[in-house]
Amino acid sequence: MATFRFELQAVLDTRLRAEELCQCRVAELEASRRRLEDGLRAQQARIGESREQLRGRLLGSIDANTLRGQANASLAGMRDAQRVVLELAGIHRRLQSVVEELRAASRDRRAVEILKERRFEDWRREQDRREQAELDELSLIRGSRRLMETG
Repeated sequence: MATFRFELQAVLDTRLRAEELCQCRVAELEASRRRLEDGLRAQQARIGESREQLRGRLLGSIDANTLRGQANASLAGMRDAQRVVLELAGIHRRLQSVVEELRAASRDRRAVEILKERRFEDWRREQDRREQAELDELSLIRGSRRLMETG
């Protein structure tokens, strides 16, 4: 039995690898994004806790040095949160770009896969046609033998 051989298999393999590479890059950026978002949530929680502590220290006797230190720590936390937000914006831009590359790679791969499927169907029809021709020939030979034996 003949086996199907796709002459552009190397192209398909290359496109599959390119798509997988894009998928890995998307996954890496997604992991970075999640890590930064988790860090931002933690930073926001710390800022909230710092505010609560500051409010608590405003009751009773007030120590100006402690309040100043608390305010400075709060400002530093807000500055860190802003830095993380800027990093997140950069990751979102890169992620959009890489996702678009992934879409293009998927489209390119799928185009070659469709070509492979069409060529396989053509090959399959040709195999069926050949098999039918061989069966017809065998039937013709068998019929000829019967005629010769009876006649």
